[in-house]
Amino acid sequence: MVEAFIPKSLSECLELLNTHDLKIVAGGTDMLIQNRTHSSLPIGYKGDVLYISQIEELKNIYEDNQFVYIGAGATLETIMENLSVSKLLRETILEMASPAIRHTATLAGNIANASPAGDSLVSLYLLDAEVELKSLTNTRRMFVKDFIYGVRKINLEKNEMITKIIIPKLKFSHAYFKKVGPRLSDAISKLSFSGAYLVELGRIIDFRVAFGAVNIYVVRSPGLELKIIGKTVSQLKNQVEEILNWYEPLIKPINDQRSNKNYRKEVSLNLLREFIESLN
Repeated sequence: MVEAFIPKSLSECLELLNTHDLKIVAGGTDMLIQNRTHSSLPIGYKGDVLYISQIEELKNIYEDNQFVYIGAGATLETIMENLSVSKLLRETILEMASPAIRHTATLAGNIANASPAGDSLVSLYLLDAEVELKSLTNTRRMFVKDFIYGVRKINLEKNEMITKIIIPKLKFSHAYFKKVGPRLSDAISKLSFSGAYLVELGRIIDFRVAFGAVNIYVVRSPGLELKIIGKTVSQLKNQVEEILNWYEPLIKPINDQRSNKNYRKEVSLNLLREFIESLN
């Protein structure tokens, strides 16, 4: 028989994680799909569950001079409505989820799900986002790109949980997210794209692009971005075909029920082209 625990504080939650083998549930929107059973039957959880939705201290969003801190229990809707949060992330959330899901799901849950098609991951990788991980005796912090090391594979010990998402305050001239799917916010993406740049006096100071659902992990290449930084906007636009050739080998999509690999690759490179041509 599956047992459920509903702690009211973070300390109680960490105590339970230290003494039990538990699956953490916040909004549970991804887990509902992964553990669904026949209609009218309870969710088919295969192990004991820890519900964290009652822990108020995990719902806080606050900032300092360098970072915005988003609690693991904050819903997507709360994050989207908070103006201290990056505009790129707020626009990503608007596209990635329907209102019903936004009022229930959490950003921490989308990260922990570790799906290559997780829409928030594309923008989080681009923003150099980090997660704070806590156990009863330890706190550590790592980039989201290092926390996820494969499909459904995360760097999390059994007695740990995500407590915060930490996002640096970055300045961009323009930042952009695009989801490609059969419907808008209700559908799993065929692919997704996020891009951002900073231009000063006609020269590129910062340039970042990331692709989702086109490899086993989100595709972003800081090495290629460094080759672009320092160029003028006109130089970059004149070099667009060469840049597409740089990125093409990194985009290795698969065929599945949502789309085919050739479509995904072609659209990904077209989105990169459009993004570069939009620079001003």
